[in-house]
Amino acid sequence: MRNLGVLAVRAVTGGLLFGHGAQKLFGWFGGGGPQGTGAMLESLGYPRGTEMARVAGATEVGAGLSLASGLLTPLGAAGVIGAMTNASVAAHGSAGLWNHNGGYEYPLVLSTIATYLALAGPGSLSADSAMGGRMAGKWWGLGALALGTGSAAAVLRTRRTQQHTDTPSSS
Repeated sequence: MRNLGVLAVRAVTGGLLFGHGAQKLFGWFGGGGPQGTGAMLESLGYPRGTEMARVAGATEVGAGLSLASGLLTPLGAAGVIGAMTNASVAAHGSAGLWNHNGGYEYPLVLSTIATYLALAGPGSLSADSAMGGRMAGKWWGLGALALGTGSAAAVLRTRRTQQHTDTPSSS
């Protein structure tokens, strides 16, 4: 039963992340596609919004497929952690914790699930297991957490957190 439970968690979490990425990449499921998402990302201070939307979308699609299939689970988990840390800080951080206020509750839950899967493994009903791999445990989980938060920190450093206006010089 444990493996069916882990499969259900992976399928739902991975499927939702795939959907979020497809919104950014293709405009599916009511998403803005690269241009609409890019404009939103630029409003959050990210440079080159359209390119950033493609990177975020590809990360979410890839990480979602990784979790759903249980293939290279720690790498997929790192992608989730990185993308959701960015979402938590840039898009939801100022609204506090709770989702009904626009807060970071949902990305925090997704990051926590991804961390769990990297630590505990994707279960026997996974591509990792079918290939004979056992990429799970303390070091895999810590590695996923380090890679995810490290990549998030690098991307967050590219943001302009305050819009500066040029003041005309007096002559």
